[in-house]
Amino acid sequence: MKILYHTVISAELADLECESSAKFRCGAQTEVLCTVTGFKYPGNRREENRDNERFGLSEAACKRVSDRESGEIINLMAIRGLPKGTEYFFSDLHGEFEAFIHLLRSASGIIREKISETFGYVISDEEEIALANLIYYPERNIRKIQKAGKFTEDWQRITIYRLVRICKEVSSKFTRSKVRKKMPPAFAYIIDELLHVDYNDDNKKVYYDEIIHSIIDIEMGDQFIMALCNLIQNLTVDSLHIIGDIFDRGPRADIIMNELMHFHDVDIQWGNHDISWMGAAAGNLACICSVLRIAIRYNGFDVLEDGYGINLRPLSMFAARIYKDDPCERFMPKILDENIYDAVDPGLAAKMHKAITVIQFKVEGQITKRHPDYQINDRIHLEHINFEKGTVNIHGKDYKMLDMNFPTIDPKDPLKLTKEEQELIHNLALSFHHSETLHRHIRFVYSHGAMYKRCNGNLLYHGCIPMKEDGTFEELKLKGIIYSGKRLLDYIEDAVKMAYFLPEDDPTKDWYRDFMWYLWCGPKSPVYGKDNMATFENYFVADKAAAKENMNPYYKLSEKEEFCNKILKEFGLPVEGSHIINGHVPVKLKDGESPIKGNGKLFVIDGGLSKSYQPKTGIAGYTLIFNSHHLALAEHKPFDRDHENTPKVTIVEKMKKRVMVADTDTGKELAAKIADLKELVAAYRGGIIKEKLE
Repeated sequence: MKILYHTVISAELADLECESSAKFRCGAQTEVLCTVTGFKYPGNRREENRDNERFGLSEAACKRVSDRESGEIINLMAIRGLPKGTEYFFSDLHGEFEAFIHLLRSASGIIREKISETFGYVISDEEEIALANLIYYPERNIRKIQKAGKFTEDWQRITIYRLVRICKEVSSKFTRSKVRKKMPPAFAYIIDELLHVDYNDDNKKVYYDEIIHSIIDIEMGDQFIMALCNLIQNLTVDSLHIIGDIFDRGPRADIIMNELMHFHDVDIQWGNHDISWMGAAAGNLACICSVLRIAIRYNGFDVLEDGYGINLRPLSMFAARIYKDDPCERFMPKILDENIYDAVDPGLAAKMHKAITVIQFKVEGQITKRHPDYQINDRIHLEHINFEKGTVNIHGKDYKMLDMNFPTIDPKDPLKLTKEEQELIHNLALSFHHSETLHRHIRFVYSHGAMYKRCNGNLLYHGCIPMKEDGTFEELKLKGIIYSGKRLLDYIEDAVKMAYFLPEDDPTKDWYRDFMWYLWCGPKSPVYGKDNMATFENYFVADKAAAKENMNPYYKLSEKEEFCNKILKEFGLPVEGSHIINGHVPVKLKDGESPIKGNGKLFVIDGGLSKSYQPKTGIAGYTLIFNSHHLALAEHKPFDRDHENTPKVTIVEKMKKRVMVADTDTGKELAAKIADLKELVAAYRGGIIKEKLE
């Protein structure tokens, strides 16, 4: 029977054999489960009358436990003395998989920076770029070098030497144990030896040379170089925070998800585009229509068909027949990326686009009528169309419609789906329901995601904390209860989980599933942050005044330090030294906007990774980098696979002193474990846990 120290010590300490189980408490906070014969720890090791307790541990076993725990205390205290690992913050990836993977593998330019620091003037800029690209894409570049006949023994030897140097630099802030765990098993021993060679020791130098010679001699140089490159990538980015919106607009969100699922430490703060896909996976028809509409609008057939196996044939056949003579000019796709697999005729895509859009407006109207508490009845535009005059009334004003060809809309009952539309949306919903890849990705988004995250003095969320003009938190009434601020986000997080995980026969599931659509576009939704989503207006009305979307007051108020401090306090973070890290709204750098708000208290890191936003922003996104020395913003250029993409990195805040593990959330957890372990060791040494007397 094993001694188990749940939440206190590592599994490697829990391997002693005893006879039966009992529970005791170390200190006032942490319960330690222990399989010790007849033992019930009194809660305070100084309590009287404990001498009559008898336990089934030999003296040798007690000493063994004490020694191991003492060793673990030393280990944990040493870890607290290391510099904190580097955190990377990305936002609004929007399916731009090539750009994101490059940013991740290059650590947003930090690997290039490490190469320059390590080798200085020893190697040329061209060699630096070549080494950096090798680290980012080792397999691709090795194959090119081999094909060019340049994969010589000298090249391999020099390259391995340089990669080992870089690896030593990026691994210096971690324990040897942590580094070893990240190494590929086949080369772990060899890499560990090379990383700890003393170059001034002649004997070790010979040993070092022989290792490299052997690797090359047995023709494992390419595999070893790739292993080193992958290890450097892994060590450079210690943890990854995605501040929402993985999906939509870009070509392959599914490839991004595959990359994230293989990353060692990642968390996600849900954005409205993520919520929309989560709602689609949960079976919300409006969300299904929305993700289809956006994908088709941006020519994203690859992510639907090849990424998630969504069968679009029923939609294409329906659209081709219903809109046979309609050019659907308002619905022509925006081709930012060519389809890799099957090119779709733009004319057919436009018809599919219009067909799913009309269905979307119908099912959205039905949800709105089911939930008058959403207070968005003015968005049911299909009911406000004058089919005789060809106008639509929006907020009390009549506007000329740009398109009046609606063969599936009954003017007397505009929200009613035709029989064919019902069958079509049912089949599409089944396709989403049965997509194994989609649900695997969505479950990961759930398990590694939340509405917000507090991490090392930073508050992370995608959209906003809804506020009123006077600076108080906006209230949202749901099921008769009013929520605002942190309480609102906590409730929403629970509701989002209910929508997906409740069984289909649960009578409350439909309410939560409908609510997913409100979160996508609702006026008081924290992940949306606008009073209107003018999808209908942008398609059918020329006057831009009709399509006005007012930002929540949060976005103006959060530019002031006092309101940032108010939000930090609301979420239990200290005002001094804490920051808010935000996405969602692209920073228009070319118009003079800054990603730094609230006197350095808030960072908006949506700089336009999505190609559709780059004309407005002038750049291609930001990465916020938080290492032990400083906070830095990496400003990215539009991604070009054929040219250097090193970003402009600017330090925005220097730490008053170097941040060690002890200063982080992990450090606090380790301190609690150390305290518990010390209590436990004292219990063994003080005779509280005694040798059993026969």
